[in-house]
Amino acid sequence: MADNENNNKRNSLKNSPPERLQPKVLVIWLAIFASIVALWYFNPGSAGKGKAMNIQTVIEAAQGGDVSEGAIKSDPTGGKDWVVLTGKIKNPERSGAESIPFRAEGRLTDENFALLQKTSVFKEARASTLLTQFLFSMLPFVLIIGLLYFLFVRQLKNAGRGAMSFGKSRAKMLTRDRERLSFKSVAGCDEAKEEVGEVVEFLRDPKKFQKMGARIPKGILMVGPPGTGKTLLAKAVAGEADVPFFSISGSDFVEMFVGVGASRVRDMFEQGRKHAPCLVFIGEIDAVGRQRGAGLGGGNDEREQTLNSLLVEMDGFDANEGVIIIAATNRPDVLDSALLRPGRFDRQVYIDLPDLIGREEILKVHSKKLPLADTVDLKTIARGTPGLSGADLANLLNESALMAARRNKKTIEPIDIEDAKDKVQFGRERRRIMDDEDKKIVAYHEAGHALVQALLDDGDLPVHKVTIIPRGGSLGSTMFIPKKDTYNYAKRRMLIQLACLMGGRIAEEIVLGDITSGASGDIKMATKLARQMVCEWEMSPLGPIAFGDNQDTVFLGRDIGKSQNVSESTAMSIDSEIKKLIDEQYARATELIIEKREALNLIAESLLEYETLEGKHVSEIIEFGEIRSEVIRQEPAASSKEKKEDVEPKISSDKDNPDTLPPPVDSAHTPA
Repeated sequence: MADNENNNKRNSLKNSPPERLQPKVLVIWLAIFASIVALWYFNPGSAGKGKAMNIQTVIEAAQGGDVSEGAIKSDPTGGKDWVVLTGKIKNPERSGAESIPFRAEGRLTDENFALLQKTSVFKEARASTLLTQFLFSMLPFVLIIGLLYFLFVRQLKNAGRGAMSFGKSRAKMLTRDRERLSFKSVAGCDEAKEEVGEVVEFLRDPKKFQKMGARIPKGILMVGPPGTGKTLLAKAVAGEADVPFFSISGSDFVEMFVGVGASRVRDMFEQGRKHAPCLVFIGEIDAVGRQRGAGLGGGNDEREQTLNSLLVEMDGFDANEGVIIIAATNRPDVLDSALLRPGRFDRQVYIDLPDLIGREEILKVHSKKLPLADTVDLKTIARGTPGLSGADLANLLNESALMAARRNKKTIEPIDIEDAKDKVQFGRERRRIMDDEDKKIVAYHEAGHALVQALLDDGDLPVHKVTIIPRGGSLGSTMFIPKKDTYNYAKRRMLIQLACLMGGRIAEEIVLGDITSGASGDIKMATKLARQMVCEWEMSPLGPIAFGDNQDTVFLGRDIGKSQNVSESTAMSIDSEIKKLIDEQYARATELIIEKREALNLIAESLLEYETLEGKHVSEIIEFGEIRSEVIRQEPAASSKEKKEDVEPKISSDKDNPDTLPPPVDSAHTPA
């Protein structure tokens, strides 16, 4: 255990960022500065500056009091009794007290030395030796060579070392002294935590499983939509097990040089063995694990070499070494089958979007450090955010905090979370000026959606809010909040959805006598929904036959096309059934709107007055013919220019997700 701690310390030092001023560099620069100062003050050559004079002349001038200061320095290089006199003497060319430096060399007899001593001006200086002169003369060359070494030679040496380190793994090691995560930090995926809990127990006590002859999975593949917490769960496993954790991205293996990816894979597993027991996390493994023989390039390209090396390493090391691979991807369909077989990635852990309880737990985790008001109900927020991932919920609370701060609040209130939810899901409010005609068109369009949905809904998908304020790419929208998470969609509900989508176009046509391009988004969604009902869900008289299956040809990780495994007559029948579904629900919605024309007018007029209505207001208009509860006006917290406008408070639009169906929000009135 002590060895592991030492290794972790060494790795943490390697991974730590370089200091701005390292001690080694500081010592080098101090030495250079000290050498320059020594050259300036102690270089014998500096004494040679001054007027050259005769020793006898200097002695006479000293006796006459013309020498202000002087020094006697013996110089063995000139022979016995050879000295150098330096100092300052009065300038004979000018009158006054001006002094100039002088220098005199020659032999000094004992008599002359005694005369100089009597003047008490000259002092005997330390004699310089051949060694000191040699050292001072060589010091500049040493400084220049040393500077060139540190500036150029070491850089070239490091560059050469970098050129040879392409094959080294770029896996980063998270040491124990950093902030560790635990299973308490991960919410909304209890089943996945139970799956990986066995890995934690094995890393803590491997002998417990080895005695029973059990073999821990060599690899765990985490699969799920983006933002569901796959990487977070892997870090929590490392934190719970208290073992070294290596993290690397799948794209870090592939370089422009051939063979680099395979070398990095080998080096990564070698590091894992040295720090065993440990965890190695590979994020987005589909970057190197795509099916071989598919896509551009031949069968011997760099990516496939990397995958081959990964397959060999995962099947080569022993499970008892304690090296466990955890990989994450949101595209398991493009992975090579050899990578998914038992013995490599033995277990696949699916992390789905959180359900109602999971969303509430995630909100509790992310709201611990936020000053929420007492009126905030996390369960209500969770019920109103179906289909959001953990990352989306964290972003929702962050946007709520930002919005509350902009409004100079001390706590986050429900209205801040509601506005942040509309912003995250539907886009930011767009304060545009619309004339009365455009507002009237949007009001009746959204009133048609709300009226049809309120009349046909059986309580599973009530109207939540209706608004005519532009947000994102829409001019207005009708929003619904389901009372529970829906996993299966009945034909009855799909037909209600089609009728609701047609309600906006019908209201425009009946009231205004004309149609606009604002229903383009509704028509696209209705057509897509009807086609899925006929071709995929077999909700038509054509019977339980799937039409238009995918060709399932993996090409760069995507399906390159749809197979047309239907005859011309069958294709005509499909188109006929799609049109029949839409026409029937169009007539159904038309009949309802004509019957409840007065309620439609009241909803539209209320929207023109208040701009935003809640679902209870729509129900009151249908039941009592008037709004009985209070309508709260929401003033926009924006710029002063926007505050001067009395129109357009709060809005929302909805998104059309082509891969999921149906959305809990009605399609918005979108301009062409």
